[in-house]
Amino acid sequence: MGDHTHGWAAAPGAAERARSVLAAAWSCTVTAEGTREELVGAHTVTDDGTVLLDVPEDGALLAAAICAPRGEPSAVLEFADVAPVPVRDRVRSRVWLAGWFSVEGGRIALRPSRVVLRRPSGALTVGADEFAAAAPDPLAGAEARLLTHLADCHADAVDRLTRLVDPESLQGAVRVRPLAVDRHGLTLRIERARTDGDVRLPFHAPADDVAQLTERMHVLLSQAAAASCPRPLQRQRADGDG
Repeated sequence: MGDHTHGWAAAPGAAERARSVLAAAWSCTVTAEGTREELVGAHTVTDDGTVLLDVPEDGALLAAAICAPRGEPSAVLEFADVAPVPVRDRVRSRVWLAGWFSVEGGRIALRPSRVVLRRPSGALTVGADEFAAAAPDPLAGAEARLLTHLADCHADAVDRLTRLVDPESLQGAVRVRPLAVDRHGLTLRIERARTDGDVRLPFHAPADDVAQLTERMHVLLSQAAAASCPRPLQRQRADGDG
């Protein structure tokens, strides 16, 4: 049987997930006063969750912000959380923020009054105060680089980690890829011929930086080396991704 020390299921809360998506995203879609634009590399997020947008001075969004009515949400921002490693269904989640536009120092500021996080398991509404108080995962900014390196340079390690997965979850698997990592654990995407599923491997303690993450990964790999469960993936691989 596999290693059963992974009985706890520590994971980020909805507010932290939403803040992490904004921290890592490079683009967002803005809808305001009948205008819809895709902005790339134009947003920053303050500590209290206010989103600041750099837009052209003569653009429709700035005009919409200047003319925005008070007393009701005037804009919606949409952020997509895209897996950095190529997998099926790469959009892991989406975040929508509704709120009021204002103009501050030549930039548009949106203070969220409503936040919705949609994941494959369903949609969650995050309170505005909860969102403002939350902080992004400390690994959010490095996640893409870390997962890409793991997938491209340490496929053997990913294979070893399947020893920690319930063998039933690996039946019919043709490929396993690292899907996500945060301070609480690593998520693997198990792809089959027509379906896929995700398995989470929690760390024994949260990782607050890359150095701690390296130690947590070494612990997982040590536990995997000590596990004696069969790995159906190896038997499937010949008919899998080559």
